[in-house]
Amino acid sequence: MMHPLAMDPGASGLCLVAWASTTVDSESAAQALAQAGVQARLAACAQVEKIHSHYWWDGQLQQADEWRITWKTTPQSLPALQRLLLPLHPYALPQWLWGETAASPAYAAWVAGEVGPALQA
Repeated sequence: MMHPLAMDPGASGLCLVAWASTTVDSESAAQALAQAGVQARLAACAQVEKIHSHYWWDGQLQQADEWRITWKTTPQSLPALQRLLLPLHPYALPQWLWGETAASPAYAAWVAGEVGPALQA
C-alpha cells in the first residue's frame, strides 16, 4: 500500500520524493552530516560522494576537493532537516539546495515510511 505522504495526485503512477544537498570540505564532516540527518529520521538515506569544485570566493577563483551529501526525504520533512543540519555545517555560507523529483511508487513509499518514525515514539 502506498504511503499517503508519498503520493502525487497529479502524476500517473509516479510519486514525489524530496531531496536536499550540500557540500563540505572533508569526508569526516560529510559522514557526520549524512549520519545526523538519517539518524534523526529526517531523511531515509544519504549519499556521500567526492567532487571537485570551481567557484568564486572572496573575489578569487578557487578550486577544491569537496564532498557532496544528498539526502532523500519527504517534502514535509525538508524544513526540519535544514534546521537540524545548517547549525552543524562547517562553512560560513553553506550551499543548501533542495527540490522534489518523481520516483517510483515503491521507492517513494520506502522513503516516506522511513522518515519520521522515531519522532512519533
